[in-house]
Amino acid sequence: MNRTLLVTALIATAAFGTSFAASAQTTAAATTQRDANQEQRIENGLQNGSITTRENSELQRDEAHVDRLQSKDMANGSLSPAEKAQLNAAQNKTSRDIATAKNNGINGNPLSASSQRAQADTQRNINQQTRIANGVKDGSLTHREASNLERGQSHVDAREARAGANGHVSAGEQRRIVRADNRQSARIHRQRHDAQLRS
Repeated sequence: MNRTLLVTALIATAAFGTSFAASAQTTAAATTQRDANQEQRIENGLQNGSITTRENSELQRDEAHVDRLQSKDMANGSLSPAEKAQLNAAQNKTSRDIATAKNNGINGNPLSASSQRAQADTQRNINQQTRIANGVKDGSLTHREASNLERGQSHVDAREARAGANGHVSAGEQRRIVRADNRQSARIHRQRHDAQLRS
């Protein structure tokens, strides 16, 4: 009788642990994919002129905040209910800010050199966030690796926010952003192709 109870308890514990790990993976994958989706919305607004370079700067500051939260929250491999709520609230705020920027009647010139630079930078964000999300989904990134990559992405977003704060992204500012993007891209590649796999 005791042996049966012990075996049943062990099976239940293993099943709970597996479902908990799958839930953490799903949450981490969903939150990183949401980053890519929001960056795409920003890119669309830049391309059609409904988001200005200055508004992009403010939105990138929001994205940097979300990335810092993700980095902190994913470091231990799971998201607590409080962390999920805080992260969801930050992502909801960013989503509302994107909608406000797109619909406030202030339009930018999507053909200006500054807007073209911001569009290129935002497209890199989309690509890199998607690569991180895919790494979380397919298990090629551990939670700690994803956390470190989100921290790196927050630095890139913050650099973009500073560059466009005055409503203009200069060629020199973009070169610095591209260098930061290239370093981040190399880190993503290295982490996704190393021997560490999430178990």
